[in-house]
Amino acid sequence: MGNTHETIATRIRESRGALIGYLPVGFPTLTASIDAAEAMVNAGVDIIELGLPYSDPVMDGSVIQQATITALKNGFKVADLFTAVTELSERVSAPVLVMSYWNLVLQQGVERFAEQLKEAGGAGLITPDLIPDEAAEWLKVSDEYDLDRVFLAAPTSTDERLKTITELSRGFVYTVSTMGVTGTRQDVDAAAQTLVQRLKAVGCEHSCVGLGISNGTQVREVLEYADGAIVGSALVRALAEEGPAGVSRVAQELATGTRS
Repeated sequence: MGNTHETIATRIRESRGALIGYLPVGFPTLTASIDAAEAMVNAGVDIIELGLPYSDPVMDGSVIQQATITALKNGFKVADLFTAVTELSERVSAPVLVMSYWNLVLQQGVERFAEQLKEAGGAGLITPDLIPDEAAEWLKVSDEYDLDRVFLAAPTSTDERLKTITELSRGFVYTVSTMGVTGTRQDVDAAAQTLVQRLKAVGCEHSCVGLGISNGTQVREVLEYADGAIVGSALVRALAEEGPAGVSRVAQELATGTRS
């Protein structure tokens, strides 16, 4: 498995930056989600972000919420995650990151979860609802198992908080924007660009941005100022409507934005 940091650095040297694709594992079935993740890598996605379905996905948009609820209704279990990561690590060279609400990790046991993820070939965790101040156990365990830990940074974060996030993240910093407040894509881009600049000012090497990106032009725009573009809903919608073939088609179009 390629290291997340090295993958992003390589893509920056080769072109504009990295393309990160999100899919919920287990949607619509475990097999289909694995096939779709492989398809998007073959179509040009550099890093896989597998979402772990959760019964109360309050931080996700409606498309992703519906997909994760469907996965749970279809019988998805946390153990299936490690099956998916194992199979993907055998099929592709792209790093596989897991995005998970922290409660799911706690339920499994932090060290046990980390051990299973490492054994499966996973690169690390994105933890949207875990702040560095409350992450002492995860910091210790992720060091022990050499796993990436990706924390989120928001425009409301103080410079001091951004410095802490930068110092404790490994792989990249997940840069988010208050899209619901700003209301227009232009404003969201401006807010994200400012946040990326603030992160770089406190020493962040790699910041990756997700802004409801849905096409290659938008990927190119984001990579003008960020190190990576994160796409979720557009890929999940394609999977729901067209299966893995649809994911491949959308990923291929998105990847046009990473070319110099």
